[in-house]
Amino acid sequence: MGRTAWTLRVQTGCEESCSYCIIPATRGRSRSRHLDDILAETGRVLGAGYKEIVITGVHLGSYGRDLDSRSSLLDLMTALLAVDPAVLFRVSSLEPMDFPKDLLDLSIAPHFHLPLQHASNRMLALMKRPYTVEYYAALVDEIRRRLPHASIGSDLIVGFPGETDADFDELVTYLERSPLTHLHVFPYSDRPGTQASAFTGKVHGGVIKERSQRLREISRTLQTRFREAQRGTARPALTIEDGSIAVTDNYFRVPAPPGHVRNEWVTVTL
Repeated sequence: MGRTAWTLRVQTGCEESCSYCIIPATRGRSRSRHLDDILAETGRVLGAGYKEIVITGVHLGSYGRDLDSRSSLLDLMTALLAVDPAVLFRVSSLEPMDFPKDLLDLSIAPHFHLPLQHASNRMLALMKRPYTVEYYAALVDEIRRRLPHASIGSDLIVGFPGETDADFDELVTYLERSPLTHLHVFPYSDRPGTQASAFTGKVHGGVIKERSQRLREISRTLQTRFREAQRGTARPALTIEDGSIAVTDNYFRVPAPPGHVRNEWVTVTL
């Protein structure tokens, strides 16, 4: 986006034990940056002219748990919002079990990414994901109820070892009635060194391809439904490129009103 959005990494590492993931072995334990360091970088970024900051981390929801003075993502976002009310803070991917619902009360971008991975509790258990589909559904339903204009994306793994037609049907059934707005679909492949790579019941590549295509079709339907629901609404947006395009707070990329240059806040009607 040029000099409009800055990615601010506040944490790295992960201590979760998802059976398909190699990140904990490669990135190590969760390590959070101290608030003073984050605030100092934020000041430099705003001084350079950025008007949007994306807060990111490998396991962002664990921010602050490892610090001597224990903190949290909610504490961090509250401190950042006090720096400059004119800047938009956007939170990157958050694991559903880490999502603090009080985050919905803060003036951050209404754009959330909450990886589900699967909607079959049997598959979630095999993946060692520490929540159920019922927990996930209740969370995103509350986000949609409290923030009707929020974009809510998710990650899904297709063809995880042991995934049956019945498991996939559970996934499809949930997605079609969910309030999600877009999906990132990842066909499963073994990662050497992970627990899942030794699992039996591998799904045939052709089946994975067919199932992936089905989920991408659902994603397109969800995107269309969200666009139609937002039609006619006015949203703040930041101009990018030559000023003719803008990105809304809920992450629509739209034409900007004429007469603007890059890195200006405008109001657009979707």
